[in-house]
Amino acid sequence: MGKIIAVANQKGGVGKTTTAVNLAASFAAMEFNALLVDADPQANSTSGLNLDPKEERKSIYNCMVEDINVEDIIVNSEFDYLDIIPSHIDLVGAEIEMIDIEDRENRMLRALEQIKDKYDFIIIDCSPSLNLITVNALTAADSVIVPVQCEFYALEGLDKLLNTIKLIQSRLNPNLLIEGILMTMYDTRLRLSNQVIEEVKKHLGDLVFDVIIPRNIKLSEAPSFGVPVIAHDAVSKGAVCYLNLAQEILSKNKIEVKA
Repeated sequence: MGKIIAVANQKGGVGKTTTAVNLAASFAAMEFNALLVDADPQANSTSGLNLDPKEERKSIYNCMVEDINVEDIIVNSEFDYLDIIPSHIDLVGAEIEMIDIEDRENRMLRALEQIKDKYDFIIIDCSPSLNLITVNALTAADSVIVPVQCEFYALEGLDKLLNTIKLIQSRLNPNLLIEGILMTMYDTRLRLSNQVIEEVKKHLGDLVFDVIIPRNIKLSEAPSFGVPVIAHDAVSKGAVCYLNLAQEILSKNKIEVKA
């Protein structure tokens, strides 16, 4: 039975999609069967695995608003052990279309339950807002990773997200855990970056991952080539850090490395 991890933060530009794509790819590189679920209408995870989000195909949108078999929308990526459920701009209107659907907060859970045993890890890239689709993702997930940028306003909005997680835990998914707070876009040249990390650790302690994701040219370049950073430059600092993050999650969950 696979572990479902949502990557969520209602604040944009914090490395959410970068984390979802590269964490899924890192698990795949370790020969774990991984599924990336693009639950963001911007569809950046979809294009990050070299799929055109404008192409006419079934997507997460169809899964949320129609009674469609989730297996019919899974796409095999170009990378071994890595599949994707793509997104589409139509997902923007899904919340309105779902207004009369019974049990609408559980649509994604019902879909992923059908395929959970086929994957070791299912990574959900949430949209940068606390909307119904994100609520669905958090309801379906076993745990959530919260990327936080190493900047002055790092804690802004974090309390709101943590309160939303508590609300989901109390009403929809009592088993939802915080997998960890992931510090991203770390710049060794800036003293502020270290101050922000210290501040976040002071507030959240052991919830903060040991691994810190740095600013890295190869990490920034990879999406323009439609590949995860490990396929763009496997020895780059960005690739190594996401492999280390995958390893930290495996260790935390007492899962042995396959390769």
